[in-house]
Amino acid sequence: MSLFIPSYFGPISEYSEIVKSEAVVFEMEDNFQKQSYRNRCYIYNSNGKQLLNIPVKDKNKGNSQRKKTKDLLVDNEAHWQEHHLKSLQTAYRTSPFYEFYEDDLLSIFTKKYTFLQDVNIDTFLFISDALQIPQQYSKTEEYIVKTNKNDFRGLADVKNKPNKLVDNYIQMFDDKHGFIANLSILDLLFMEGPNTISFL
Repeated sequence: MSLFIPSYFGPISEYSEIVKSEAVVFEMEDNFQKQSYRNRCYIYNSNGKQLLNIPVKDKNKGNSQRKKTKDLLVDNEAHWQEHHLKSLQTAYRTSPFYEFYEDDLLSIFTKKYTFLQDVNIDTFLFISDALQIPQQYSKTEEYIVKTNKNDFRGLADVKNKPNKLVDNYIQMFDDKHGFIANLSILDLLFMEGPNTISFL
């Protein structure tokens, strides 16, 4: 089993481990951390690296206890889905494979979500389908403190620099800004399509 944090269109380093895992287990009992891929991803636009952030609200506001990620509510008043979809269209609509995945992607940006974790599970299912890898996963029922060699929860931390990165691939604006490593899996998917799996 391999342990992961459900992330929002997770980074390439995370999916590089997911595709090699025999059993994906999602940590559901962790405390929310800012500056993590739990509610953000990075794409490549004409200005370079762009942050897409899901605004969250806390139903336990005012309570001084740590907030569990699974309890975080998506702040839909911020119209984040509309903004993220437009950003992806602007950045990737002329990429080789964006149109190929666009219809399936739309369902994530038109569905009404309450909890952040539901968004992240749906993005995992979308990517699994696109990569044609198994979509089965299980969830923890209590926080796993003891780690083993298949503990990849650290990959959800933005500050974590992965030891191993995938080979460089052509990116939309690399002639302007050079290669940017470990962006959202969407960047690789829209550029390489079915060939994404060979990079991972």
